[in-house]
Amino acid sequence: MTATDRSIELINTAAQAAADKLAHDIIAYDVSDVLSITDAFLLASAPNDRQVKSIVDEIEERLSKELGAKPVRREGDREARWVLLDYVDIVVHVQHSEERVFYALERLWKDCPELELPEDAKATRGKAAEHAQLQAAEEAAEPDGEWR
Repeated sequence: MTATDRSIELINTAAQAAADKLAHDIIAYDVSDVLSITDAFLLASAPNDRQVKSIVDEIEERLSKELGAKPVRREGDREARWVLLDYVDIVVHVQHSEERVFYALERLWKDCPELELPEDAKATRGKAAEHAQLQAAEEAAEPDGEWR
């Protein structure tokens, strides 16, 4: 069994919406062979809670407007550290970068086929690591601009 055309359409629209809101490390897996409850997972992350919420809102709006899809379940909203949108055919996980590293969902699904995503979404790979390096460099700088 493989992801349906509808699932792929949902994944691509959600991935593009996430990329448009500057999500990091967008990746999608076809989980239809190992899970009976959904066809595909989309994972994305962001360095802060506000951006997580912005990405989630954009995905929800785009899937509703462009494809008439509404989530049957939305979890994790209040903390905006890990928000899950369940569209039955697909499940979207938008995580704060720290949660993404800690829970490492990619390790759980690494044996599942990766789905092809729009170029903008593929271009986000490695952005979380880049962001973390920039943050570390900024934190290492003294207030007067001198390096420690």
